[in-house]
Parts: sequence; structure tokens; C-alpha cells
Amino acid sequence: MGRALLTDLYELRMAASFRRRGMAGEATFSLFIRALPPQRGFLVACGLDAALDYLDGLAVEDDDLAALRTLGLDEPTVDGLAGLRFTGEVWAIPEGRTVLPGEPLLEVTAPIAEAQLAETFLLNQLSFATAVASKAARCRLAAGDAGVVDFAFRRTQGGEAAMTVARASAIVGFVATSNVAAARRFGLRPSGTMAHSYVLAFPTELDAFRAFVDDYPDNAVLLVDTFDTRTGVENAIAVIADTGVGDRAAIRIDSGDLAVLANEARRMLDAAGLAGTQIFASGGLDEYALADLREAGAPIDAYGVGTHMGVSEDAPSVESVYKLVAYEGRPVMKLSPGKASTPGAKQVFRGPGGDVIGLRHEHPPAGTEAVLVPVMRGGRRTHRESLDDARRRFEADFDLLPDAARRVRDPVPPPVALSAEANALATAVHEKLIGRTDTPGV
Repeated sequence: MGRALLTDLYELRMAASFRRRGMAGEATFSLFIRALPPQRGFLVACGLDAALDYLDGLAVEDDDLAALRTLGLDEPTVDGLAGLRFTGEVWAIPEGRTVLPGEPLLEVTAPIAEAQLAETFLLNQLSFATAVASKAARCRLAAGDAGVVDFAFRRTQGGEAAMTVARASAIVGFVATSNVAAARRFGLRPSGTMAHSYVLAFPTELDAFRAFVDDYPDNAVLLVDTFDTRTGVENAIAVIADTGVGDRAAIRIDSGDLAVLANEARRMLDAAGLAGTQIFASGGLDEYALADLREAGAPIDAYGVGTHMGVSEDAPSVESVYKLVAYEGRPVMKLSPGKASTPGAKQVFRGPGGDVIGLRHEHPPAGTEAVLVPVMRGGRRTHRESLDDARRRFEADFDLLPDAARRVRDPVPPPVALSAEANALATAVHEKLIGRTDTPGV
């Protein structure tokens, strides 16, 4: 199946209708998020790399046309799609940057049929990746100086989602992933400990720990809560001390009151002369649990965070939309209550006074930078970055966020303003549309 069929049927029908009617004028579509999910003070742009890969070479092939015929689409629709390929340009906010409501994650300018066809997949890629990256960023924030590892693979909605999660969490500062394929694809550090099944497979817990340290002396992380956590720590201490792997070893606690257990384990390890042996915690963690553990002063060196982050459990979706904002040089906008859009191709200007959404042609106000950059020309991507580039960009933006936006509980997002020129254009287009009985562009 060609990438052109990775779309909703109505996109194909609209694209075919535009082409059959000779509507080949340039259209600009803006993909943005209307409102932040609850308990979010910011979002993190993610998913652009996959979106550009999709657009780069997007075309309706002969096999796609044949497949559409087998699905019963009428011949005029199929014929209207023949030869379509993406030839447009894209401006976007690079991955890792913080974003706020109304700010375009990307804008596509292309002949209208091409730009329309891209809607579904672009929303799919950017919406999920941005939701997960934003959740992961909050976990990273809550963990403070402790390392955070992606443990989400087994609970994500499919294998490709797991790859997206590993990449998104790495962009916001997770130090490793349990997902071996993602580590290989994206150049991440793989991380793994042991499961309770490993301990249960041996005659005793001590036997399991000895076997694991013998096999992995340079990375021995011993799971101590299969039976009784205190006894598990005692057994781990005995094996670690006996084998001399103290500074290369760790214990992992996966259940119970993690703060209490971690404090007790730390005392036991220190008393045994194993101050260099680290404590790793996991088990249903999210940013709220991490913040509580940090507040309690739990001596935990690293965390494994899985389900809650990998599915962005409390906010699994974002209110992302892809709206036509200009066609053939004519700015257009939607007027639906609660869903109005802002006309014209845009730019975001970021500075100490906050973000301003302006028009693409405006010059950046003094002391600000233009956030959207060109990433595709003539249907081919012109923008490639490493994960390290995205991570550095995230760190820089993250440090600039106000404290109120960074709060784990009850954050207050920074305000976003419209430039005077963008506001004037929106007012003019709005007045023109409501003054007509038929409202093209709505």
C-alpha cells in the first residue's frame, strides 16, 4: 500500500474534486493545537521528522489507483487522483521546542489537492508524538536530577507507537530506553534489568542474584521485591559485596511504598559499605508520583517510567486541527463558535515578553526570534537534525519557561498574543465574511 492511502476517505474525495474542477491554486493549511489538555502548562513539538518523511515523495501511484478501484470508489474520483504528488513547501516549529495553543506546529503551502491529502497523516504523527513528548517532559521535570528510563514498550498501542515514545522521551531528556529496536534506530542507550520471572525460575533468590551478577558483572541491577523487599535487599547486598561489583550494581524496587523502601534500602546499602550501589525504582510511575517521591526526599537514583508516559494516560490526545488559512492569495478563516481559526500564513515570535503569533512576512520584533523555519521546498525535505539537536533545543526552551508553567500540579501556561497585523487581518476577514449571505472560506 502506498503512503497516499494513509489517509481518510474524505481527503481523497476532496482532492479528486479539486483537481477535476481545475482548482490548482496554492493553499496554506495550518496545523495547530486549539487548547492545552488539563494539567499542562506547555507542550513539546514532536513528530516532525516522521511527517516530513511522509511528505517527501508522497504520490498517488498506479497501485494506489488499483486499490481504490477494488474498494469501490467511483471512476471519476480515481481518475481525479491520478498523477498527484506532493510538490509543496512546509514551515514548521523544530522538534524539541515548547509550543502553546494557536501556534502552528507546521504550515503546508501547496496546490490545494496536495495540501488537503496530507491532513490525516500529519495530524496523526504530530498529535501523538507531541502528546507523549509533553507527558515525558513533565516526568523529566518531576524527577529532578534522577535519571529517567523509558519502560513503555509493552503498554503502547502498537510497535510503531513504542518507537515514537522512545524517540520523544529521548528528546526531552530520558537517559535510556528498554526498547532495543528504538535504541538501535535512534542511537539511544538501551537499558534493562530483570523480571520477577527470572528470580522465580531459580531455587532461591540468592541463586538468581548470583547467576545474574555472574553473567552481567558490569550492569547488575537486582530486582529485590519478588518476595519480601527487605530480605531481597539483604540478599542483594550479600551477592554484591561478595562479588565486588558494588559501584557497578544497583537494586530495583518495583512495588510498595517506594519512599519508605528506598530510604531503608539506602541505609542498609550504606551500612554494608555499598554507597556506590544505586537504587532504581519503577512500578506505575508518572510525574505526580515522581514529584511526590522527590518531595519526600526519597534516595532514588533513577526511575523506569512506562505506561502512564507511553500512552500519555491523563491526556492521550491533543486538540490538534489542520485548517485552511489562505487560498490563491486570499486569507480565509473558520467562524464556527469555539473553533474559529486565524487567517493567513503565520510565524511565531518568541522573546522575553512571551510568544506572539504574527504573519509570515512580518519582521521579528526587537529581542525576539522567529520560531517556524522552512523544512521542505518543492516537495523535498530540506531540514534534517539529530536527536541531540532536538534535545539541546528542548533544554534551552525548557529553561526559559516560567516557573508557573513548569509546575506539575495546576500549572499556568504563558499567555500567547496576536501581533497587531495578524489581529487586524483576522478582524477584516471576519467582518467581510459575516457581512455576506454566503460565506466562502468558512
